Amino acid sequence: MTILAYTDGASRGNPGESGVGIVLKDELGNVIGSHFGYIGQATNNIAEYTALATCLKLVKEIECDHLVVHSDSELMVRQLNGQYKVKDEGLKKHFLHIQKILTASPFQFAIKHVPREENHEADQLANRGIDTKKRLNV
Repeated sequence: MTILAYTDGASRGNPGESGVGIVLKDELGNVIGSHFGYIGQATNNIAEYTALATCLKLVKEIECDHLVVHSDSELMVRQLNGQYKVKDEGLKKHFLHIQKILTASPFQFAIKHVPREENHEADQLANRGIDTKKRLNV
């Protein structure tokens, strides 16, 4: 089964109060799961990586042989696709954490950049995480 995931991290202030949002869809575009949460003070890039890490944890619970993640974070997508180096030390640990998860994952992984307007569901969830202060728990 192929899962289409949409992830987003939001930060108000950058750094500031931050949240994550994840939407999981099947191959036909039907929503099969969604998740949001508050992660406290963070930068927008750390929020993006946290959203992706949360997505990877959620997908572990689903029989999935192919995961295609869509993100509006051009920086994160290009870093994970090897187009950009990870220069920021704070971001590097999040990058390495994702790499470690992916190495142990049984599914094929791809990540694609999408314009913000194509990621509105995940964006709304990330902002709901900030608004509700519902702690991320996955």
